[in-house]
Amino acid sequence: MNFHREPNVFVSHVHLKVADLQRSIEFYQQVIGFQLLEQTKNKASLSADGKTVLVTIEQPETIHSKQLRTTGLYHFALLLPSRSDLAKVIEHFIKIGYPLQGASDHLVSEALYLADPDGNGIEIYADRPSSTWEWNNEEVVMSTERLDIESILAEGDGKPWAGLPSDTLMGHIHLHVSELHKIEEFYCKGLGFNVVTRYGGQALFISTGRYHHHIGLNTWNGIGAPAPSENSVGLKHFTLVYPNEEARISAVANLEKIGAVVTQEHGKYSTADPSGNPILLSL
Repeated sequence: MNFHREPNVFVSHVHLKVADLQRSIEFYQQVIGFQLLEQTKNKASLSADGKTVLVTIEQPETIHSKQLRTTGLYHFALLLPSRSDLAKVIEHFIKIGYPLQGASDHLVSEALYLADPDGNGIEIYADRPSSTWEWNNEEVVMSTERLDIESILAEGDGKPWAGLPSDTLMGHIHLHVSELHKIEEFYCKGLGFNVVTRYGGQALFISTGRYHHHIGLNTWNGIGAPAPSENSVGLKHFTLVYPNEEARISAVANLEKIGAVVTQEHGKYSTADPSGNPILLSL
């Protein structure tokens, strides 16, 4: 089952601010395995299939290092087609000696964690079959267990790593937020997501179509954490895809009902969650 197409609402694209464009291009090509689709003086578009932009990186004229203890990006997550693809990535990281920040079995998925040169968090993961996910009523059972690297490597096909598979997707995004009550209202009543897991009173995982999560939201940087400054490296915005114009207009109306500000310019809608994370609403 594909949870990243209509009628679901899902994250399709992440736009990041970086301190050194060329350094970031080299990282995203050589370490992560993206193709460089387009480059200008201060911006580059990155793709897995040579057509669809999954990540845009931009170097603003004035830029400061990542601010700690703020809201914003925790990580964006690249979803690989299969466990054997995850094996190739592990072999690649071992070969180049790139340091990981973590590796976890979440029951619904198996994941690697690392950061780009600016500290922007990245998850690379493969889903377990959705038929194996355990649900308690409307909540999916997730955990953080030791990743069985040996078992994953045993599923490798012996072929060398050749970058990201063409059908890699933007699987989800995970954000630092300043609180959870208004955030839940914004994403659920406003944007149309459903809570699928509550984690220790400090995190929400939300989705459409009973995916394990299209968006994660946490207060791990502290209740009341401020938004980062405009010229800090990190998230510029992320894009949500709606199945049709009717669904998008409905989301806009629901956002306005709860007092959120939605801007329309040249047929494009943008908003920001109560913690200041900017969002584009697309089709």
